[in-house]
Amino acid sequence: MRAIYPGSFDPITNGHIDIIERALEVFGEVTVAVLNNSQKNYLFSLEERSEIIQEALKDYSGITVGEFSGLLVDYAKQVEADVIVRGLRAVSDFEYEMQISLLNRELAPQLETVFFVSTGQYGYLSSSLVREVALHGGDLSSFVPKNVELALQKKFRR
Repeated sequence: MRAIYPGSFDPITNGHIDIIERALEVFGEVTVAVLNNSQKNYLFSLEERSEIIQEALKDYSGITVGEFSGLLVDYAKQVEADVIVRGLRAVSDFEYEMQISLLNRELAPQLETVFFVSTGQYGYLSSSLVREVALHGGDLSSFVPKNVELALQKKFRR
């Protein structure tokens, strides 16, 4: 089975990587789908996010990194995904994710959504928190891979 794990990944965190590793164990193949949403202001460009993710995941087999805009279900069909993987950090995530999964099921009934609950050590972690820590020069080593830490330091170097 082929899974697709969509997100902005601005930047990818160890929490994202934990979900990817666990999805790989279950599904064997995972496409990390990097969203390009023209309504959002990203710290990293789409190309930068893709390159950072590819570098962070270079030692894994069964992973591809792709970019998309528009409807996830259309991109999932394009890459022949069977399953959409989403991560849940808290109960508040579930309500939003459930709505999206129901919409996706209406648009593409053949696609199943599977939720992975974050491990305790990453339950609080988000890309926005990582960006905030990076902005203020905090230690990022337990939140992101080394290449992401270096990319963030470069972005916020004054």
